[in-house]
Amino acid sequence: MELFDLTGKVCFVTGAGSGIGQRIAVGLAEAGADVGGFDTPSSPGLAETVSRIEALGRRAIALRGDVTDEGSIATAISTLEAEIGPLTTAVNCAGIANAAPAEDMDRAQWQRMYDVNVTGLFLCCQAEARAMLPRGEGSIVNIASMSGVIVNRGLMQAHYNSAKAAVIHLSKSLAMEWAQRGVRVNSISPGYTATPMNTRPEMVHQTRAFEDQTPMGRMASVDELVGPAIFLSAKAASFCTGVDLLVDGGFCCW
Repeated sequence: MELFDLTGKVCFVTGAGSGIGQRIAVGLAEAGADVGGFDTPSSPGLAETVSRIEALGRRAIALRGDVTDEGSIATAISTLEAEIGPLTTAVNCAGIANAAPAEDMDRAQWQRMYDVNVTGLFLCCQAEARAMLPRGEGSIVNIASMSGVIVNRGLMQAHYNSAKAAVIHLSKSLAMEWAQRGVRVNSISPGYTATPMNTRPEMVHQTRAFEDQTPMGRMASVDELVGPAIFLSAKAASFCTGVDLLVDGGFCCW
């Protein structure tokens, strides 16, 4: 359908080497987009992402850098535009997660969470908007978390929860700054999702708890984040900005 067709779009996806970011990068290509996948120099999966996109007949490029480094983000976007075309769409998936009791948490652990998940995401949005705003058109989608809306039972992650709440409100704030200049900004807040991080063998008991706590009785697959990302990036969502789309299997209803 034309409403969900991304043919002709040039997308920049951070965290594209694994998990949700990799699947969304490939999913945008499945909808017709050409994609620049951005991840750290040590990411082993970025080459696979590019191969999967090229197998679909779409153009793809691997871009390496750090979301906390303004220079590497700017260079990545410049390279993408020089090799594929003007940036129209961005999905910011890069992020980290860990846990520690608040009273014992080292300041460096707290700071690193905010450096990557909040400051890094802001720097990406800023660089993306600098490319989009002069053209008066663009879409930015930020991956937040239901942990920015609720507090997860049994998980001691005050730094992660508050950082994801910041992502949601940052997205709304940027949406309002750029609403009349043609750039839409929205966020997706996934619930428990079966990424490699959440399905390690040592996580089996925690995974069962995640499933038991979710009304639909299971975790999401990474495939189930593709539709929301396409929707918010496409013409179908042309009047949506400042939206936080919960994709949580009903978790936040309880």
